[in-house]
Amino acid sequence: MSRRMGLALAGATLVIAAVLLPNKAEAQFGLRGGPLGVARFAVGHMIGMSRLRHARMAVRGGRYRSAALRSQDPRGAERDQPANPYILRAALTAQAALSGWHGGRRPQGWWRHPDGSYGWAGPVFWPFAHDDLTTAIILGDTTGLSLYGYGDIYAAIFAPYAATEFAAYTAPQGRRARKVPSVEVVCDASDTGGLPLDRIAALVQPNELQRAALDELATAWVAARDTIRTACPTQVPATAAERLGLMQTRLAAMIKATDAIAPPLAKFVDLLDAGQKAKLDALANERRAALAAGQRKDAQAPAACEAGYDPRYDVQAQRQYEQLVQQQWPAGEIASTLRLDDTARARLEVLQDTTLRTMETLSACPSKAEPTPQARLTAVKARLETMLQAVKGVGDALDDFEADLSDEQKAGFEAIGPKRGA
Repeated sequence: MSRRMGLALAGATLVIAAVLLPNKAEAQFGLRGGPLGVARFAVGHMIGMSRLRHARMAVRGGRYRSAALRSQDPRGAERDQPANPYILRAALTAQAALSGWHGGRRPQGWWRHPDGSYGWAGPVFWPFAHDDLTTAIILGDTTGLSLYGYGDIYAAIFAPYAATEFAAYTAPQGRRARKVPSVEVVCDASDTGGLPLDRIAALVQPNELQRAALDELATAWVAARDTIRTACPTQVPATAAERLGLMQTRLAAMIKATDAIAPPLAKFVDLLDAGQKAKLDALANERRAALAAGQRKDAQAPAACEAGYDPRYDVQAQRQYEQLVQQQWPAGEIASTLRLDDTARARLEVLQDTTLRTMETLSACPSKAEPTPQARLTAVKARLETMLQAVKGVGDALDDFEADLSDEQKAGFEAIGPKRGA
């Protein structure tokens, strides 16, 4: 039991520990996200930690090929499949994200989400974008969506992949026993079933008019998938600026998809009577119950999200600081390697501060469960818009920093960061 409790609390101590360190250490590692922002960033680790061990086991035990990325449904349980949707999602994204990466033998990477999945799979950002929209809007589960944020922006700036590894995802297919899935395959993984049309129809038993509206909604859902898919990269984003630009493109496509879904969704729901709406809401209620049942009873994830929470008084947050600094900025290395002058150093600090502040603006705290699909869609869109603005802000700060750098300095900046593949 103590071992399990340790696993559940590991995520809590992972990031909150930073705010308990002396000022000297805080300055050294550039923790400018603010105590509350850092604490809320840690919530993502608490949410996913109980699933992470099983996800790792699934990755170790499985040998997925590119075809598996097309055929498997990460929602699993929603289609009466025995597979846990989070475990399968983690396994599939890990296969895609790590197949071209040579950073180590272990089936994991520093840019991994705390639930075991990956926000970056090669050159593709948010590979399960369409599925996350469906899960959040229809099933009321924003777990996957809420984990996107600071870590993904950090990964865009300090890419985990070497140039040859990036290129492997866009190399011509057909080589025998190829292990690295193509960009097209990774992007196709976003199409994992779409709107659960048959299940909704079985629940609400629509009349003829309602069925026509439901079909219209299903068509819009497919169009939303295609909108997101067209935002997949056709070329490898070779620089931090290009990767941040790709993030903006993908987020803008997701926002556009929500706009396309909104009118037919409202039309369908408005045609339902009170009893039918209650049955539709049962989808989200079942999902929330399943999530609650699967979470560790001893996990302290909600604490950092409560009003008035002060991480300085969390005595259990003294450990695991080394794991936190893994993803902190190598500011000193950048300044010395690139031989930055005072102006460039100041701009680097602005870039660092702008990025770290996204811990607060893109908090991993679970959002309040909205009661209706329309309200959930509005909340999802708001989250995506907040993230888009955050990425744009970081992109602007990066542009300012690189404005007066030489080509040699820019190349040196791209080479700095956490351990990459050989």
